[in-house]
Amino acid sequence: MEERMKYFTVEEANSLLPALDRDIRELQRIKREFAEKFARLRALQQDRGGTSGDGDPFFELECELEFLQLEARTYIRSIALKGAQLKDIDMGLINFPARLNGRDVLLCWKQGEPRVMHYHGWDEGYAGRKPLEPPPGDGE
Repeated sequence: MEERMKYFTVEEANSLLPALDRDIRELQRIKREFAEKFARLRALQQDRGGTSGDGDPFFELECELEFLQLEARTYIRSIALKGAQLKDIDMGLINFPARLNGRDVLLCWKQGEPRVMHYHGWDEGYAGRKPLEPPPGDGE
C-alpha cells in the first residue's frame, strides 16, 4: 500500500510545534540518559570485576539501554506519524513537506524558534534555509 506524503501549510506546521517540541525534549532526555548509562556500562566492562553481588550490573544496564532505545523509537515514530521529518535531535530540527509557489519545499523549524519561519529545497538542507515571507500585518 503506497503512503501519500502529507503537504503542510505553515499554519498546520505551526499547530504541531507544541507536541513536536515535547517529543524532541523527551528524545533529548533519552539521548542524555542513554549516553550516561552506556558510559557506565563501558566502565564496568573495562573493570570486569565490578560485580557487587547484588545482581548482574551488566544485565541491568543492558536492559535499561534497550528500554531507552524502545522509548526513543516511540517518539521518533510519533513525529513521523504526524507527517513531520525529524532531522536532528540535538538541534531540535524538524522539516515539513510543503508546496510554496508551486514548488515542493521543506518548511524548516528549529527548536527555540517561536514558529516556522524558514524553508529550503529538498536537496539544500539546513544550510540552504531561506526566510518565509512574513504574514501580512506581522511587524517583522
